[in-house]
Amino acid sequence: MFELDHDLAQDIVDRAMAILPYNVNVMDSQGLILGSGEPERINTRHEGAQLVLANGRVVEIDAQTAKCLKGVQPGINLPLLLDQRLIGVLGLTGEPEQLRTYAELVRMTAEMLVGQRHQQAEQQWRRQRCDDLVALLLSESGDSPRLIDEAQQLGLKPQLSRIPYLFELGKGQSAEALSVWLQSRYPDSWCVCPADASLLWCRPATTTLDDMRLLERLDGHGWNVLRIAAGGQADALKGLRRCYRRVGDLLAYGRDVLPDTRLLSLDRYRLPVMLWRHRNDDALEELLNPLHKVVAKDSNGQLIATLRSWCEHDGQSQACADALGIHRNSLRYRMERIAELSGVDPLSLNGMLALYLGVQLLPHAPLVHARPTA
Repeated sequence: MFELDHDLAQDIVDRAMAILPYNVNVMDSQGLILGSGEPERINTRHEGAQLVLANGRVVEIDAQTAKCLKGVQPGINLPLLLDQRLIGVLGLTGEPEQLRTYAELVRMTAEMLVGQRHQQAEQQWRRQRCDDLVALLLSESGDSPRLIDEAQQLGLKPQLSRIPYLFELGKGQSAEALSVWLQSRYPDSWCVCPADASLLWCRPATTTLDDMRLLERLDGHGWNVLRIAAGGQADALKGLRRCYRRVGDLLAYGRDVLPDTRLLSLDRYRLPVMLWRHRNDDALEELLNPLHKVVAKDSNGQLIATLRSWCEHDGQSQACADALGIHRNSLRYRMERIAELSGVDPLSLNGMLALYLGVQLLPHAPLVHARPTA
């Protein structure tokens, strides 16, 4: 339930007294002065206000009557209403005959200010409750019928298919400000801050969006976003929670393995991310052993860079050679050297798959330029 506070009361007083040559007081629902042009009267009881609260009507107090009341000066005291509910009293100090012309106008202005503050408080409560609900819906207890029903009543549309994006934010970037920006441009979006320097954004799947264009727009508006992990479409809350966990893994994978890649797609890296989650498993270490043998003899990083390009171009020799800027014979020599060092044939399906999976788990290292191997 909305109640007057000192800041709002004093704001009403200051605005009124900037125009009127009279003192103004604002009292709460108990008759306590919350705001006044006479600071020494703040937090004292006003018996004239208590008369208004008791009778629900305007009370005029002349000099003679004021002598009989405690904490009261001559003036007019008017009820302050919010949605027909009496929440306080507005008092103007002076001779009632001189104040009648201004009193109703001042009350109208005061009630407008009260209404605006009440609306702001309602909006703030709604935003906070929506944020809390979204966080609960994404938790393991999010399938509760009560939560889903409340979410529907607040217009969160939990039934929509959504695509989760996890943002890693740079130093000084406000997640709340970015959340407001995203939700204002993409209606029916959900935003949650799961941790410091991160923001989870779940947009409706019905919205067509180019992820690279999104990153360009973020950069263009000055948002300090280090990297984005984009998930796949989730058609239910359970699927959205699962996909949220996947983009969390994807973002961590990108940070460790692809530090220079700012846009990560779950469709592109799903298999490497699944393996990366088990990076401390002995079986995975066995998968990486052949590549460790290559790395040990690859002082300038040329062979690993070649293998990455080979995998990126699906084993297509000419496309790979063109991307590396070398002749196909040079590429063939390098691939033979990789096979010799690793003991795995990259030209066979099993060999290529093993090397592909392994190379996806190796952190990218800058290539040390050297004279190409013939």
